[in-house]
Amino acid sequence: MSSRYDDCHNACRKNRGAAMPMIRLTVPTGALTGQGRATVQRDLAAVLLRWEGAPDTAFFRAQAWSYLTELPGGAQVTAEDDAPRFLVEVTVPQGALSERRKAGLAREATATVLAAAGLSPAEAPRVWVLVNEQPDGTWGAGGSVVRYADLVALAKGRQADA
Repeated sequence: MSSRYDDCHNACRKNRGAAMPMIRLTVPTGALTGQGRATVQRDLAAVLLRWEGAPDTAFFRAQAWSYLTELPGGAQVTAEDDAPRFLVEVTVPQGALSERRKAGLAREATATVLAAAGLSPAEAPRVWVLVNEQPDGTWGAGGSVVRYADLVALAKGRQADA
């Protein structure tokens, strides 16, 4: 095995949150229900891992970082109205998601956000999902550049351990 793989493997093992993917939900404060606010981050992380095809293990769940950014009142409006809008930003290694997986991710992330906000499926246009693919060699963790091939090798090793 390459030393780069060993560096990634050791960094990911020491810092259980060191690997992509990442998902961030930006919402106006108060737009989520109490229950939705309590669960939406883990729910979205699970959606992302499912569409990436990762096994449901503690190791892989620890790699999916999930952020909730709440905007202060009046910080998000449209030219038409003040109804809350929701932005889901997903960051994955370039090539990690096929078009089919991106579509499924967008569909399920939208449904998850609507449920967390107590909104009906008719409100789906208020949820945007942006999938950002991080080009290989442009992401670092644990003080080193991590390449997609390193992550694939690490995932294969962890799947065998699962």
